[in-house]
Amino acid sequence: MITIVIASYQYGHLAAHCIESILSQTQKPERVLFVDDGAHDCQNLPMLYPEIEYVFRDKNIGTVNNFQDMLQRVESEYVCFIGADNWFRADTVELLSKATTDILTYDIVVTGELKREILTRVPGETNLYQGDYYWNRHGKHHGSMLYRTSLGQQIGYKKRYENGLHPQEDWNLWDKLIELGASVSSVDEGLLYYRRHRENFLKYPEKSLPTKNLKVVIHPIDELIEET
Repeated sequence: MITIVIASYQYGHLAAHCIESILSQTQKPERVLFVDDGAHDCQNLPMLYPEIEYVFRDKNIGTVNNFQDMLQRVESEYVCFIGADNWFRADTVELLSKATTDILTYDIVVTGELKREILTRVPGETNLYQGDYYWNRHGKHHGSMLYRTSLGQQIGYKKRYENGLHPQEDWNLWDKLIELGASVSSVDEGLLYYRRHRENFLKYPEKSLPTKNLKVVIHPIDELIEET
């Protein structure tokens, strides 16, 4: 039902942690795809985790092209992308597997050496949580949202904003999904641990970019989860 795509570029020193968080899930995803976008620092992983499918690119093709290519390889009903520098709570896939909407979003726990940077990047949107920062994403976009594969493939990953460093490719996907009338539900729990670290810190602009005002209808998750 769900394919997890792990995307890595210069995250070879962190990738095993991400993989372990997926392999230790209370409910396994249908498929796990790992892509190294030309950094050549993940070659040891197939020996450690042979149950995962790997794509090793000869050279870096960039976030947009990388995500677009990986999305086209997915055949399951739903897909979720995660950066190899982040990790999931152990029951994430189990909770996501209950989705019936086109998009299922959930909250984020911001952690890592440079976690305080989130206070200036999204001022007023996070709260202290067990020494980290809790980011409520109820009904809101983030790069690791779960979405229906067929709709995502119809839209694809394309650049929406460009500041010279960071293309907002996942914002384009979110906006187009909403424009198509995609249904949205939320799990109000911190399932993604978003690690802010030195390599990651260099990939974001100094100021957040504006987004369009689109009407999103949020369905209570209790009404949308099928009885188990």
